[in-house]
Amino acid sequence: MLTVNKLIPQGRGLAGALLKRAPAVELDWDTRQKSRFDATDSAGRTLGVFLPRGSVVRGGDVLVAEDGSLVRVAAAAQPVLVVRAATPFELTRAAYHLGNRHVALELRHEHLKLEPDHVLAEMLRRMGLDVAEAHEGFEPEGGAYAAEGHGHDHAHDHGHDHAHEHAHGGCGHDHGHEHGAGCGHDHAHDHAPKQHGHGGGCGGHGHGGGCGGCGHEH
Repeated sequence: MLTVNKLIPQGRGLAGALLKRAPAVELDWDTRQKSRFDATDSAGRTLGVFLPRGSVVRGGDVLVAEDGSLVRVAAAAQPVLVVRAATPFELTRAAYHLGNRHVALELRHEHLKLEPDHVLAEMLRRMGLDVAEAHEGFEPEGGAYAAEGHGHDHAHDHGHDHAHEHAHGGCGHDHGHEHGAGCGHDHAHDHAPKQHGHGGGCGGHGHGGGCGGCGHEH
């Protein structure tokens, strides 16, 4: 098995001639939204794909194997529903209602595409839209926050132990002076405490009532 642990979105920066010679692999949407899967490319090689958690593979992307070889990704044909409307507004309205149901949806100027669902198909037909079954590649829209890099979730997926304890709603890193006892961050700067007089609470300078267990002893 050939291990793959790198993805180049849309083969950016790679020469066209190089991509043309590379073997390909066809993957359906269910597989392409996983970060761990096995596949077989057009050269007959078995691939063990291990991408960063949250990765989404799109048609046109390029996988890079451990030996440096490239594998072009194509969106495999699969059962889908193709939705068409008489006017752009009706298509927009359909996309709105499908979006409210958190449906994976491919958006095109002239049609929408979604995975088969007889309940949704009936709803769309009642709205006056044309719904047809087809066998095509499926590339649903990514989330707005995944626009850069089309869905590759790089957030904190680098193996770091982010033990920063940001303490939302708690005491955490409350760098206000004169906290209560017990957080263990004894920075021992020996600064004179600044009594700003905020009274009790947790989150400002000079806490009267204390955090009840913060103790950043600055």
